[in-house]
Amino acid sequence: MSVFRQFAAAKLNLTLAVLGRRADGYHELESLVAFADIGDEVTLETGRPAEVATTGPFAASIAGANLVAVTLQRIAQMAPAARLGRVTLEKRLPVAAGLGGGSADAAAVIRAVRAANPELAADADWPALALGLGADVPVCLASAAAWMRGVGEQVELIEGGLPRLDVVIVNPCVAVPADKTAAVFCGLGAPALSASGPGRSRAGRLGTREDVLELMRAIGNDLTESARAVVPAVGDVLARIGGVEGVAYAGLSGGGPTCFGVLATRAQAEAAARVIQSAKPGWWVVAATLG
Repeated sequence: MSVFRQFAAAKLNLTLAVLGRRADGYHELESLVAFADIGDEVTLETGRPAEVATTGPFAASIAGANLVAVTLQRIAQMAPAARLGRVTLEKRLPVAAGLGGGSADAAAVIRAVRAANPELAADADWPALALGLGADVPVCLASAAAWMRGVGEQVELIEGGLPRLDVVIVNPCVAVPADKTAAVFCGLGAPALSASGPGRSRAGRLGTREDVLELMRAIGNDLTESARAVVPAVGDVLARIGGVEGVAYAGLSGGGPTCFGVLATRAQAEAAARVIQSAKPGWWVVAATLG
């Protein structure tokens, strides 16, 4: 038996621009994505029966098909000779939170299976497998700062990465609709994508923390108002974060309801987390560093 562990880092959409609705009904996006030093953990034990076990504080929150199990099934179909086994998911991130948790878990399973089956590296189409599992899975497979475009299939890694950002991340721990993401996009009412294409990238300089903050302020997250309508607690979270001393920017990640605030240092992010947690003990609040 061999053991392969992979960290499934939380994904934050630092910006999210909806460029238009495509003819197939999907939305063309452009998003600057970063990954935090908090997340779930996936452990693959080869030589054991293929099964999935889930532990951790948010294990009971997983509803419907566990994407980890679906990923194992898809890998077995794509590569019948692959060595699989028992997968244990330690679920530390809130579910349906806008943090890409399920997608990060699926991507971590793919990376673990790749590590266990190096001979398949050249033969298996891992990117296609990732995209078939969900729009966020390709960027989570890379698990590095990137521009994500299209419907998630275009991942452009940021050369040299992003400058360090220290953040406080907050989820109100409220019930969300089962179709939350679809409802948020539906409420957006995005126009049809121009026949000439999605238009020019709004990417800018990313060499310094101030460059990233300037870009975040300029672009924001186009889903914010729609997310507020679907999950009203989003407005409360943004207001709470924005009211903390030292927060340079407060924004929504993905379709929410998780929001984040950027601070100058990790110590300030931890202090902000304590302030918010004290006022809202029922919320999930953590300090993290994006790199």
